[in-house]
Amino acid sequence: MNSGNTIDKSKYLSLEEGKYLVKLARKTVELRLENKGFPSIDPSSLTPRLKEDRGVFTTIYKLVNGKKELRGCIGYPLPIKPLYKAVMETAIESAFNDPRFPPIRQEEMKLVVFEVSVLTPLEKIEYKSPLELPKLVKVGRDGLVLKYGPYSGLLLPQVPVEYGWDAEEYLIHLSMKAGLPPDGYLYKGVEIYRFEAQIFSEESPKGEVVEEKLASCDV
Repeated sequence: MNSGNTIDKSKYLSLEEGKYLVKLARKTVELRLENKGFPSIDPSSLTPRLKEDRGVFTTIYKLVNGKKELRGCIGYPLPIKPLYKAVMETAIESAFNDPRFPPIRQEEMKLVVFEVSVLTPLEKIEYKSPLELPKLVKVGRDGLVLKYGPYSGLLLPQVPVEYGWDAEEYLIHLSMKAGLPPDGYLYKGVEIYRFEAQIFSEESPKGEVVEEKLASCDV
């Protein structure tokens, strides 16, 4: 990420690449439910960006009365694996190993939508006083990571938008996600990192995949 806090445009995925990843996430879970292992990958289907090491989160939502309810979300904040492999692994983790939920069942697959968030590298936010932080965070653009000794927490950029938080509320919830009190982001020694994400999601179970554009909640 450059000094203007924008991703290198050459790193943006196309919609077709995003569709590939979301469909791959769903297929991976479907095959695991059938005890058939991972999908076989045609190397010719992988673009250079799909083979790059990138951070990624796979999120599964259950549709209840037309509204999305979280069903699982696991990811790799850091670029430690080729993107397509990371999506398969995080899809399995989200579906079966998110400690907040029981493993997904076959009959649920027709009720859930898959979402893949491809992350840019983490960038440390520099500030003189933590009181400046709300002005340095852009809701609708920035995902955040908080690190403080053994404590850490991450929130994807779509989370504050979904809940209607402003920047200060975002930081409060980030602190609690890390296991700290609500004002934990003000502690001396806390490090806050930002990242951006391209978000690709099914509009309906096994339906059309679109790239989601987040609206800022800041005024």
